[in-house]
Amino acid sequence: MPTHPGEPARSAPPPPLPPAPGAAPALPRPRGWRRRLLGGARSVQDPGVFHHVSLVAFLAWVGLGADGLSSSAYGPEEAFKALGAHTYLAVGLALATAFTVFVISYGYSRIIEQFPFGGGGYVVATRLLGAGAGVVSGSALIVDYVLTITISVAAGADALFSLGPHLGAWKLPAVFAVIALLVLMNLRGVKESVTVLTPIFLAFLVGHAVLIAGAVLGRLSELPALAAEVRSGYAEGLGTLGGVGMLALFLRAYSLGGGTYTGIEAVSNGLAIMREPKVHTGKRTMLLMAVSLALTAAGITLAYLLLRVSPVEGKTMNAVLAERFAAGLPLHAGGGAVGHAFVLLILVSEALLLFVAAQAGFIDGPRVMANMASDSWLPHRFSQLSDRLVTQNGVLLMGGASLAALLYTRGDVGHLVVLYSINVFVTFSLSQAAMCRFWLRGRRRHADWKRHIAVHVVGLMLCLGILGVTVYEKFGQGGWVTLALTGLLVALCFLIRAHYRGVRRNLRRLDEILPALPREASGEARALEPLAPTAVLLVGEYAGLGVHQLLAVERLFPRHFRNYVFVSVGVVDSASFKDVEEVEEVRQRTQAALARYVALARRLGFAADARMGVGTETVAEAERLCREVARVYPRSVFFAGKLVFQREKWFQGLLHNETGYALQRRLQFAGLDAMVLPVRVLGTAA
Repeated sequence: MPTHPGEPARSAPPPPLPPAPGAAPALPRPRGWRRRLLGGARSVQDPGVFHHVSLVAFLAWVGLGADGLSSSAYGPEEAFKALGAHTYLAVGLALATAFTVFVISYGYSRIIEQFPFGGGGYVVATRLLGAGAGVVSGSALIVDYVLTITISVAAGADALFSLGPHLGAWKLPAVFAVIALLVLMNLRGVKESVTVLTPIFLAFLVGHAVLIAGAVLGRLSELPALAAEVRSGYAEGLGTLGGVGMLALFLRAYSLGGGTYTGIEAVSNGLAIMREPKVHTGKRTMLLMAVSLALTAAGITLAYLLLRVSPVEGKTMNAVLAERFAAGLPLHAGGGAVGHAFVLLILVSEALLLFVAAQAGFIDGPRVMANMASDSWLPHRFSQLSDRLVTQNGVLLMGGASLAALLYTRGDVGHLVVLYSINVFVTFSLSQAAMCRFWLRGRRRHADWKRHIAVHVVGLMLCLGILGVTVYEKFGQGGWVTLALTGLLVALCFLIRAHYRGVRRNLRRLDEILPALPREASGEARALEPLAPTAVLLVGEYAGLGVHQLLAVERLFPRHFRNYVFVSVGVVDSASFKDVEEVEEVRQRTQAALARYVALARRLGFAADARMGVGTETVAEAERLCREVARVYPRSVFFAGKLVFQREKWFQGLLHNETGYALQRRLQFAGLDAMVLPVRVLGTAA
């Protein structure tokens, strides 16, 4: 850090200046197995990094929209099965599915406009309905994204093993391997993982477009007979079930197909990783996803009806549909090569797209966790970024939790759909209710508020209806597990936040010393002496905690140190990693805090200097700064603070980092002297 203005000339050469704010610092060269697997580090101070890690609308459609589009592999199937022998209702079901997709998607497009920094259901519910609703929505989303990974990979395995049902024993090992691979890809970075999977997405689109168009257009001559069959089915249904019974059957099938809509929110949750202008990119991505999902889901439902598809043991209904369609191809008689190749394309692309869809869980799940961690609902470490600029802790937790869900359900997609769709519609309902409140509160500012609120009211009614029917029908078949897990996570979030609040209240007592500090220097500022004993203090924001650290060192070593050097790392976490301006704001806040520490030390009569850095990993950046200080002040002793609780408990290590001890170990092995200063935290809240 440059010498503070007004500091007397030094007898030794000044320390090297840090890089200019716009320049990217030199990064360590990749080494070891970790670097070979994950790639080299990225600098948050490189203005071009946001271009490298953000997604244009098309790539966002691949990475986030694939979650919604892939649900056409299991959502329409569950709905069609629920119709039983009353398949004539499939026409109405297809129309209702497409309508629902567009309503929910349009509602989330409005959310993107009002919340341009992303966050989806958690942020919307927190801002408009309160912290309680927000933590319920966030907890539901976290469980939902774990199940997104689980069901996507399990359904993909089902599609692949439909080619060889006798190999079903290998399903779980294959699913475990896929999840491990996806974890590795996401630890390397979001854009890398999405770009690799783009060809799979395109193959799915092309193959299913041919399948749906061929099924519908190839049977145009049969449409009059089919229409007559549907009319007679409706008439027979009215006679046997009655109007109420037929409506109840339709609503049940419509609701149990709720898995079709489960990926829609992923776009608004992942807005932070999209290319500027984010709102425009997000809305384009939402439109692409809505159109592709509506046409695919509705088209597959109609194709089931047109080709007389029924469930077959060991195969997905989409596999049966592809085989029926391939059997009607003109070239199929010539050895079956064309038909077999087409079925292979459909099932392999569907399976691989489902694996792509698991990306939404790895992209959005950690992002929701990071937002909640920034608000102290979850351990703060979940908001930290790795040197590859991904929320590494969240990615690892999502992967581990999805493996646990696979073991519990044994990869049964029917069971997973029930667990999955309940939480989705909890979040959908809260988001639509929040937007209804938004427009009601803003009706005086927005003349067209009635037009906007109407969409959210309809969306809220649809979501509550689907949620109610699904819980009623499937509560005893596993639905209670999702509700119980979400409830436990909500309770855990409240306990974690209460702990952090208790610690903050306890540490606030240290700020009582601030008003008693001298406001003016007692004498002339002392010059720095690079060869004299130097105390190097690692500090954060300017507060009583850092001041007590300074006074504690002087109390322990009275008049021993001739220089005090303050070192601080501006940590860029997921909350501040939005654009260059946000990173620059972190740098300025860190620099301002250091300036106050330096000014205080000089008022107390000490010679003072400072160094700062900006990064994602506190320990690594702090070690670099300490090594730099040691070259200028070779007789340095380094001091870092560590919270020490009156009553030590096992969970405190999870909620509070071990930065002080980790840095001490690194510096000791580098041949530098380091001490950890305890900061006492009293009371039972800890």
